[in-house]
Amino acid sequence: MMPKNLVWTWLSVLIAFSSSTSFAQSKKVINAMSFNIRYDNPEDGPQNWHYRKDNIVRMINFYDLDIIGMQEVLVGQLNFLKQNLSEYETIGVGREDGATKGEYAPIFYRKNRLKTLQSGTFWLSETPNKVSKGWDADLERIATWAIFLDKKTRKKFIFMNTHFDHRGNLARIESAKLLKQKAMELGGDLPLILTGDFNLTPNSQGIQTLLKEDGKNTLRNTRTLATLAYGPDWTSCGFDDRPFEDREVIDYIFVKNIAEIHRYAVFAEMLNNLYLSDHCPVFAQLQL
Repeated sequence: MMPKNLVWTWLSVLIAFSSSTSFAQSKKVINAMSFNIRYDNPEDGPQNWHYRKDNIVRMINFYDLDIIGMQEVLVGQLNFLKQNLSEYETIGVGREDGATKGEYAPIFYRKNRLKTLQSGTFWLSETPNKVSKGWDADLERIATWAIFLDKKTRKKFIFMNTHFDHRGNLARIESAKLLKQKAMELGGDLPLILTGDFNLTPNSQGIQTLLKEDGKNTLRNTRTLATLAYGPDWTSCGFDDRPFEDREVIDYIFVKNIAEIHRYAVFAEMLNNLYLSDHCPVFAQLQL
């Protein structure tokens, strides 16, 4: 019997080939991804960043992505990705000093498709305009945002990318409230794409806060909106063979004022015994 991980890998390859033609055919769609790449941790041994990084670049190029919200990106990783993804520009700062220290939550975007009109970073805290920890959070946490012009459709949208705290429950709830507030302050009624590792499962109070009916500021989960969904019902896989029932959905792509979500996927892929990360990339193909 084929191992389960290899089954997922093979199915991912099949869906990629069957979908690639439709990706190219429609110039109106935007291919978006949320991806926690896992920070460069020497203790990861054979799954360390330096063994995974080339395959991550190949994956991003293969899926013809227009925009990506990444998490856990240290400056060395950022520089490698910038050097090897030359068709993309980046936005973001390190969360510990607002410059290069600590993890980034950067936005990578295809420069021949999208133009940045405004961009910035705020901290998930009571003082979002300066480097700070919020509420009961264990670490500084940030959100990176930008308003883009789609050069093909001439439409504007706001993209936000974040990584919630892994311990502070109050911080996660309040961060959800702050994100919704900032979405209106910065983007108004513009279409919104929100990516992130939220460290929260779908039924948690924090996720339900994001999805709460709120008039023009109501967010939706792309998984539930997609015409075609593919992949497992978990996004956090670890670097191990834990049972599927012990894995959780904590990575999401949320939207508001988006015309249609054509496809949604969680790519549970491996290269032989090498993972892309301890999180799976989450993909959404959408139309403004």
